[in-house]
Amino acid sequence: MSEKSYLQIDGSGNITSYVGPEATEAFRAITIAHALRLYAKSGMKVNRAYTPKRMMQVASAMTGHSYKARDYVGAADDLQSWANAIKASLPVVGPEGM
Repeated sequence: MSEKSYLQIDGSGNITSYVGPEATEAFRAITIAHALRLYAKSGMKVNRAYTPKRMMQVASAMTGHSYKARDYVGAADDLQSWANAIKASLPVVGPEGM
């Protein structure tokens, strides 16, 4: 873990910023997990660059697992768990630290 990565929170305890390389990767994983769930539920792609196939490739690269074709929900669950593990290991800086 990089000493320059941390999560910034507001007074309510909500994350407002993902700072540093590890935090940014956690945010990316969360975003792709949500995009996979959206595609699994509605068939709608979030953009042209991230096709379902490409999102599954990224999920495999991030988590180290291989997924069956169209296992979008399984990949999303693994990405979310992976991101939660990273978030748990990062320091949290509150509003008093700004």
